[in-house]
Formats: sequence, structure tokens, C-alpha cells
Amino acid sequence: MKDILFFDSMLTPKIITLVYWLLLGAALVSGLGMMFAGGFGSLLMGIMTVLAGAVGARIWCELLIVLFKINENMKKLADK
Repeated sequence: MKDILFFDSMLTPKIITLVYWLLLGAALVSGLGMMFAGGFGSLLMGIMTVLAGAVGARIWCELLIVLFKINENMKKLADK
């Protein structure tokens, strides 16, 4: 608890995992909603929404994690 209160460890990387799963769920729900809206075009758009949402969420979350990894590595270098 002391690490979090005095900013010795980052809390956000732990939250990013939860955000990733929420984004995947949102992509799935919106894609399924599009699929059952009707028509063949809607089915394809729903599948594309699920795929693009999953890939987009992964890329966005990985980019955020990279920023925190850079911070950790810079902190290690500063401590040397």
C-alpha cells in the first residue's frame, strides 16, 4: 500500500488489463448487435467490428503498457 501511496509503483498498468477486457466485451457486444440487426451486410459488418475492435483494443493497451515499461527502465537506469 505504501508503494501506491508514495508513487513508488504504478497502479495504472494493473488497471489497463481490466480496461482491455472491458473493451473486448464492448467490441463483442457491439459486433453481435450489428450481426443481428438484419441482412447479410450487417453480418459482415458485425464480424468486422468484433475483429477490428479486438485488434484495436489490443494495440491501444499495448501502447499504454509500453509507456509504463519505458518509465520502469528509465527508473532502473537512474538508480544505477
